[in-house]
This record gives sequence, C-alpha cells and structure tokens, in this order.
Amino acid sequence: MKQHPTAIIAEGAQIHDDVIIGPYCVVGEHVSIDAGTELKSHVSLDGYTTIGKKNRFFPFSSIAREPQDLKFHGEKSQVIIGDNNTIRENVTINPGTEGGGMITRLGNNNLLMAYVHIAHDCILKDDIVMANCATLAGHIEVGNGAIIGGLSAIHQFLRIGDHAMIGGMSGVVKDVPPFCLTAGGYRPSLAGLNIVALRRHKVAKESIHNLKKVYRILLQDTGKLSERLNEARDVSTEDIYCQQLIEFTETAKRGLTLHRRASQ
Repeated sequence: MKQHPTAIIAEGAQIHDDVIIGPYCVVGEHVSIDAGTELKSHVSLDGYTTIGKKNRFFPFSSIAREPQDLKFHGEKSQVIIGDNNTIRENVTINPGTEGGGMITRLGNNNLLMAYVHIAHDCILKDDIVMANCATLAGHIEVGNGAIIGGLSAIHQFLRIGDHAMIGGMSGVVKDVPPFCLTAGGYRPSLAGLNIVALRRHKVAKESIHNLKKVYRILLQDTGKLSERLNEARDVSTEDIYCQQLIEFTETAKRGLTLHRRASQ
C-alpha cells in the first residue's frame, strides 16, 4: 500500500497492497478497499464500507458518514461500492438505515461528478452519470446507464429506469420510465425516448419502433391504465425492451412522469 505520511488509517481497516492513499485521507476501522483503488487527498471513508477495484476518490469526498435521517440510531448499516467508479470532489454517500434495507449500494463504472449527494438506502446500478450537484434523497433506485443532469433533485422512494436521461435543474417527484428523456426544469415531463442511448447499445430498429408505440400508448395517450397496458402488450409480446417499459409502468407506486401533452 502506498500511503502518504499524513493519512490516518485505523487499525482493522482491510486495504489491498495495490491501493494508493494520498495526503490527509482518513480511513475507518471497518473499511475494506480492494486492489487498484486510489484516494487522491482529503478523502474520508468511514462506517461499514466495502469498496471494490480500481475506484478513484477525489478530494473531500465523504463516504459512509452518519446519514441525514433523524430515524438513524447508530445501526451497523453499510455502503457497498463496486469497481471502476469515479467519485469526484465533495461527493457524499450515506450508509443505509434500518428502515430501508441497511445498505446503500453503488455498482460499477459510474461517474459521480462534484457535489453529488447519494442519501441513505439508495441503490445505483452500473454505467450511471450524475452531473454536478445532482442529489438523490433516500430509498431511490437508479437503473443501468441512467444520466441525471446537474443541479437536479430526485424525491425519495422514486425509481429512475435504465438509460433514462434527466435534464439539468429538474425536480423529479414521480418515477422516470426506462429509455425516456425528461425536459429539464421544475416538475419535468417526458420529451420522448432516449434514442441516442438505444442506438449506442445496438438496440435493433424493430425494437426501437415497438418502443415508440408502447411509449405513446402508456405515457402519452389518455384513458384507463389497465386498458392501455393490455394494448401495449399486444404491440410485441417478445420484445424485452417493450416488456421492461410495460413492467416498470405497471409496478409504479408513486406515479409516473408522463409525456408533456399527456394528462397528469
């Protein structure tokens, strides 16, 4: 382990020999860090924290300090971070709580830009980008490949679907379906499918065509949801992308962000 002499490493911390710990970093006794990870400087890692391989933590990031939840009473909750993540300056990630599963989890290959906040009991999957000052309240799920614009705030208990893209300065108060774009701003609405992301992931033209139909039926048309769900299922019963959008819509518990022309 390459440790700067000003860094403070608590006895009991489990740190791989290949880890680099820069000046003025503080690592708690229950922290585990795997190979190839680097703490640039002034990084604080505390709590029951497990960090995978090849992560980079930039100055003044703070991981697993006490969550900002008045119901927290010192339970031994965790932060679990996967591999190849970039945690930029002043990012905060809070541990879980007894009321939310006890774990805050960050997957692999994610970019959290400066001043991002991940509150307690959030579950983030892989390949996510959160731009500067984006904030997640507690108990939020963020799907693979999602992009959350700068200065955006996501309400607690919401879900952001796979490859959704949220415009900057958004105040999101309802679930955002997978593969969808939101227009930025206060209480955003949907602005169509994230076609660029679908093409980058080599989704077939036929699937994109079917998704457009399902999007219109579920998120743009009006009428009873049960009837629209049945109509959407008839579009393509075997298309996995359509099925994902249908299932997400069907299981929404806190409302759906809808297309701008749809009735809210």
